[in-house]
Amino acid sequence: MEGGQAAPSRRALLAGAGAGAVLASTSGVLAQPQPPSTITDPPRDFRPAGPPTTYFTDPDVITVDPAFAPYVVPNSAIRRLWTGALWAEGPAWNAVGRFLVWSDIPNNRQLRWLEEDGHVSVFRAPSNNSNGNSFDRQGRQLSCEHASRQVVRYELDGSATVLADAFEGRPLNAPNDVVQHADGSYWFTDPPYGGLLYEGLPDEAGGPSNPTGRINPRLGQPAGTVTKRRVLPNAVYRVDPSGRIDRVLTDDQVPDPNGLCFSPDHRILYVCSTGTGPGDTGPGGKGEIYAFDVGIDSALSNQRLFADCVVDGVKCGPDGLRADVDGNLWVSSNAGRAVGYNGVTVWTPQGTLIGRIRLPEVCGNITFGGPKRNRLFMAASQSLYVLTVNTQGAGPA
Repeated sequence: MEGGQAAPSRRALLAGAGAGAVLASTSGVLAQPQPPSTITDPPRDFRPAGPPTTYFTDPDVITVDPAFAPYVVPNSAIRRLWTGALWAEGPAWNAVGRFLVWSDIPNNRQLRWLEEDGHVSVFRAPSNNSNGNSFDRQGRQLSCEHASRQVVRYELDGSATVLADAFEGRPLNAPNDVVQHADGSYWFTDPPYGGLLYEGLPDEAGGPSNPTGRINPRLGQPAGTVTKRRVLPNAVYRVDPSGRIDRVLTDDQVPDPNGLCFSPDHRILYVCSTGTGPGDTGPGGKGEIYAFDVGIDSALSNQRLFADCVVDGVKCGPDGLRADVDGNLWVSSNAGRAVGYNGVTVWTPQGTLIGRIRLPEVCGNITFGGPKRNRLFMAASQSLYVLTVNTQGAGPA
């Protein structure tokens, strides 16, 4: 918020945003032209036909600390590749196909951007309101689905495998983000955001996100849809290569866990604590990033606050995050109405802020991609942005 006040949860903003959302086709043409950004001076026009803004260094790529300068490509500009989503999330780069997949959660679809010509098309619909996506070391796509409350792996032969949909016999809440560890296990967060009517299926009558039972979660769903009720606390889980599912973090340790990633050597796990979800009864999200040491047996220890994500007195709420090969964390930023603080923040392995990327929209998630894995793709509210940087992402994402 302006004046350094805490920004509202992205989920809280969504709750009242549906009526004002602008539907758009996959061609990326909005019903009305978007206004220029109010971030730069003079104001910047991000539209494809807008005038150039970068004559040497992009004015919206900010070096907070000299340590960030080596990662900036001087003649590279932030580009908006596409716009037309209701809430863009979960970008993931396919290195073999050289395309980017991301989720448009409320529109119940996954989209694909082709590097060869910039073409965007619907990749998968319906997508069960998928959120986070990634690719594992075998090139298989992983997706977290809100509506079905499961983590899915799309096999190379075109079939799909459910990696997780329950814990100790009880349905998951709404898997949010997923990454693979070097040992072959899959780690995912399970907050309650899929219970929002806007981007998933509310609980059946009496559940935390539908306590009065007035909402009918079956509306708009295929025949045979099975509704569920949230009964598990929020948590982070690990799916062992054997298929066993273990709860590795509780809601008390990381309230409302959201984005997660490993350090390049997989010895540190980073987890974002984001805004409070629908019907939450737990401690509530903190808008912070926590770090944990990962033991040989995958046990987590030495919990510590990595970053409070406060910049110039403004809460830059984290959501998705990725590490580069030097161990820096690139983190999406949701600063609400604090114009100029939405986008991406960059932190050293020691938790020092060194750089920022300003976007004209709230940023939900990011990934590294491109043939050299040196392009930062940013899924931001209605749009997809990209910036070439002078580093590489740490491993497939």
